Amino acid sequence: MTRWVRCFWDEDSVWFYFELDADGYVLRQVELQEPGGKALAAASLAEWQEAQREGRLAAYESIYGLTAEPPISEWEGHDPQWLSADDFEVVWSTARRQLQDRQRRHPS
Repeated sequence: MTRWVRCFWDEDSVWFYFELDADGYVLRQVELQEPGGKALAAASLAEWQEAQREGRLAAYESIYGLTAEPPISEWEGHDPQWLSADDFEVVWSTARRQLQDRQRRHPS
């Protein structure tokens, strides 16, 4: 069963949004810098794995970042808030647009 959560890390003023599989592993991850909600990352594990297989991992990570590796059960110092799939999708699509627009304006 897929689940969606968000956590806030005070020390970095960053919201983390996660789509998790049944075992608590991250499938997709969004990072938003506060104030303003600037997208820092919007990575998909499946896309990351595909980029790795195709030898374009550096390019993928430079635009979208990467996902956390350990399952949520191993994380410390977080207080997850549960989200609906729709809530996550709004954040995901907005962050992806921001990152893609930024890449088009400032290609590496």
